[in-house]
Amino acid sequence: MCATCGCDDEVSVRVLGPHGTPEPGPAPDPGHAPGPGHEHPHEHEHEHPHEHQPGRTVVLQQKVLAKNDSLAAENRAWLTSQGILAVNLMSSPGAGKTTLLERTAREAGAELGLAVIEGDQETTLDATRIEAAGCPVAQINTGAGCHLDASMVARGLRALRPRPGSLLVIENVGNLVCPALFDLGEAARVVISSVTEGADKPVKYPLMFRGADLVLLSKVDLLPYLDFDTGRHAADLARISPRTRLLPVSARTGEGLPAWYDWLRRKAR
Repeated sequence: MCATCGCDDEVSVRVLGPHGTPEPGPAPDPGHAPGPGHEHPHEHEHEHPHEHQPGRTVVLQQKVLAKNDSLAAENRAWLTSQGILAVNLMSSPGAGKTTLLERTAREAGAELGLAVIEGDQETTLDATRIEAAGCPVAQINTGAGCHLDASMVARGLRALRPRPGSLLVIENVGNLVCPALFDLGEAARVVISSVTEGADKPVKYPLMFRGADLVLLSKVDLLPYLDFDTGRHAADLARISPRTRLLPVSARTGEGLPAWYDWLRRKAR
């Protein structure tokens, strides 16, 4: 079990076939499928009750993150060699990641060569929606885990086999804490902040927003019905991460989506 937060022991990877059903059989053998290098043996340190010492948890977390960063570098090198743009898409649960990807797949998926790695603790519900929108997708179920890590993404890449020159969006598990810590090998990070969550998210979760290349303020079609201070949200984000771009969008009405597609095109180039 991962010493940082209990992830990686119960992970499963599935590629959806026609009609949203998982393809039969296990994921491709890492030694024979395309993608980053072979999986590495599980080398995480483990606590033992009789050996507990103050500060040990911090040391273990550093070791886990260092191991993850090494695997992320392998993912990044392989993605770069294939000309694949990988985007790590993060948000809290219910902010609209999957709905955004559905519409992106339908309106710009073919042009962008969109493929998706879908992260959830359980079920293939979101992956089924993405596949129905016409996009190849691999489902990673993390079990008790609250985020994706570089090892899981490597397995997803071997199962999904995205084509050279394509766009890969990694829809992380809904969580504004742990996903911010783990490099997956992505070229860019996008955070969705929904107007239904309140305007204080950048100040409450600064690590997540500080690492974002783009923040999508989602569900802006609901602003007339909510007490959401857009000025405060924008000012807090600018103070925490001056380099991060803020883009209001609505996957329901289409507001802001052309700018989102253009951002992806420019990143891909």
